[in-house]
Amino acid sequence: MRLIEKEMLEAIKHGRDWYKDNTCVEVDASYRSYFADVYLHGNHIAEVICRMGCDDIVKPNVDTLLKYPTRTTMSRLRALGVDVCTRKGEVLLNGAAL
Repeated sequence: MRLIEKEMLEAIKHGRDWYKDNTCVEVDASYRSYFADVYLHGNHIAEVICRMGCDDIVKPNVDTLLKYPTRTTMSRLRALGVDVCTRKGEVLLNGAAL
């Protein structure tokens, strides 16, 4: 995992806004949970729902993934725990073609 991805995960874990190079995390906090939107080059790639005492829920932005199926996009999503890859030019999410 790249250093930028570790820093991104730390920002999400601590519920704070963060920006570095081409990656950005914007947090919308409420009382017991918060939402973290993750952007790459200004394009929304995922939403992370963080609830106290529960596992985080990661929702990848499928439209952005299909429009920009780059190595960097997939690397950021994998760092968030999303099962995404490309095989024979086709994007797979959780083992299924999009």
